[in-house]
Amino acid sequence: QVQLVESGGGLVQAGDSLRLSCAASGRTFSRYAVGWFRQAPGKEREFVAAISWTGTSTYYADSVKGRFTISRDNAKTTVYLQTNSLKPEDTAVYHCAADQYGDGSYSYTRYKYWGQGTQVTVSL
Repeated sequence: QVQLVESGGGLVQAGDSLRLSCAASGRTFSRYAVGWFRQAPGKEREFVAAISWTGTSTYYADSVKGRFTISRDNAKTTVYLQTNSLKPEDTAVYHCAADQYGDGSYSYTRYKYWGQGTQVTVSL
């Protein structure tokens, strides 16, 4: 089992950057793929990015490709989402989720463990 805690969200202006962190408990963290998903008010949950359990594969939604970067530090049991050139449409609650031995799926149904989320608000 793994527990996830997100941090790093905040209120920023368009064009700014934030680094979101997903800190995990548990000694087996390195066996988990981690995905980032977001949900804006009145909208469905949306895939943002994912990294495989090996760390060798990363995946991005088209809407964030070239602006967001996902990475992991297994020694710190943390996955990061560097978000650059933020836009108002990036405003949402961002959740990280873990999938044991996953390859980094875009489907939220693959992920068994979820964090509570961190709010990102981007103003004009």
